[in-house]
Order: sequence, then structure tokens, then C-alpha cells
Amino acid sequence: MANFDSAPLIGLTGRRGAGHMLGFPEPFFDTALDIYVSDYARSVLDAGGVPVHLPMDAPPSRLVKSLDGIVISGGEDVDPRLYGEVAGPKTSRIDRARDAFESGLLRAALDQGIPVLGICRGSQLINVALGGSLVADLPAGQGESHGLAAYHRTDRVHRVSFEPGTIAHALYGAETMVNSFHHQSVARPGEGVTVTGRADDGVVEAIEAAAGRFLGVQWHPEVFGGDPAFHWLVSAAQDSDRLPDERVRTRVVTATAPRFLAGDVSPSKDAERNPERYLDRI
Repeated sequence: MANFDSAPLIGLTGRRGAGHMLGFPEPFFDTALDIYVSDYARSVLDAGGVPVHLPMDAPPSRLVKSLDGIVISGGEDVDPRLYGEVAGPKTSRIDRARDAFESGLLRAALDQGIPVLGICRGSQLINVALGGSLVADLPAGQGESHGLAAYHRTDRVHRVSFEPGTIAHALYGAETMVNSFHHQSVARPGEGVTVTGRADDGVVEAIEAAAGRFLGVQWHPEVFGGDPAFHWLVSAAQDSDRLPDERVRTRVVTATAPRFLAGDVSPSKDAERNPERYLDRI
């Protein structure tokens, strides 16, 4: 368990929902909800970090100034228009505001030199934000049948093999068994993105970017408990180039100045109107 006085702060992204999803009374059906999966926070705590849920209404660059690392969590498909494609029959619901918010986090993390762990959708978004593209749909029943939700989330159903000399190889060895709940994957790697792990059918399962500060995995390690990817993130956050005094000063300022968001544009309100503010390629 983390020592809260000195442990790194790890930001966790979630998704946007509405009150009707939780059985709210009818007048509150359209109440906005920020939804976070507990397994991510628990995994960060187990690795020695302090999890911080990140609201989509806050400016990404301001949030990152108060963080030591970030988890970009799983979820909906990334908008295919961001990599030059259009939605198809298998595309999930698109959340452009979330795409904008998380892309802003990635850009700020790159600028400020803090590590990022991208999980499933998060790994795909790292690649798209860096100019890469995705496989639109991996057919169920073919290859490893990656997107078929037939197993429990903790079932390890297929193998991933890793390239020697990579972060993933250092964490997992030559190979590991993983769960699989994705119908998309990395196609063309983005700028500075290296493919470091593949399933037996050739599907990309792990990537690295930003000179080793970004790690993306296509499976869901948060469900296993004690997964080395979270230990890597917390360790990398502790070894960040950012000066400790700077991190402390930023935390004190944001904690004692409730107006620190004043004058900033809320991504969730502004993404539709001015997406270029948040979706510029990193």
C-alpha cells in the first residue's frame, strides 16, 4: 500500500455516463456521471501509487501539472476520423469529448515528461495521437478471436510474445498469457511508436513510445492484481525528470487555490466547437 506522504500521484481516466444508468429518479435521468473502474485504482494502490480520478471537465494541461503518471483506461472506440477513416458497422458509440480530453492529457504528459500506461483503448489512443492508425475490426472467430466476450475477464486465453530489450520483455519475459476483449488494434504505428508485443496471429498487443515513457498494452492487466505494468508506471513516476520541489509546489497551489481552473476551456464543453485545441497531433 502506498505511503500517501511521498507516493506518486497517478491520474486515472474514466468515461461519461448519465443518471438513468444507475436508476436515478426521472428528473435526474440526464445527470452527468463520471464513471471509473475500481480495478485501475486498486492496481495503482497495490503498486505503491496514489490514484486520482480525472474529471473530463478539467483542462488536461492543468491536471498533468499536478500528476506524476497517468493511466489511460479502456472503453469506447477512438473516433476513426482522427486517423483518416470513417465509422463502420462494428464501430462502438464515439465519445469525441473523451477523445479530446485524453489526447490533451497525452500531449501534456509528453511535454512534461511523465509516464503513461495505456490500456486497451488507451494503447490505441496513444498510437492515434502520435499519428498512427487502427485496424477497424478484428473478426470474431478468426485468429485469436480477440473481441469475443465469451470468457470471464480474469481468464488468460491467448499468448503474447515480446521483443527482447523492450519494457514489456523486461516486465513479462519472452511471453505471457493475457485476457482479450478488444475488436481493434494498432495498424500503422505512429511517430516514435514501436511495436513490442504480438499475439500468435500477428495482432499488435504492446507498444512503446515517447522514448520509453509511454507503454501501451492491448489486454486488461488491472484485473489480475499485482500486474507488473502498474509497478512499472509507479516506478517510472518516481523516477520522473520533474523535480520533487516542483511537484510539491504544484500540488499545494492546486489544493489551496480553487480558482486554478479559471480562464481555462473545459474540453467536454468545447470539443465539438473547437476540437483542434485538443486533438492536434502530439
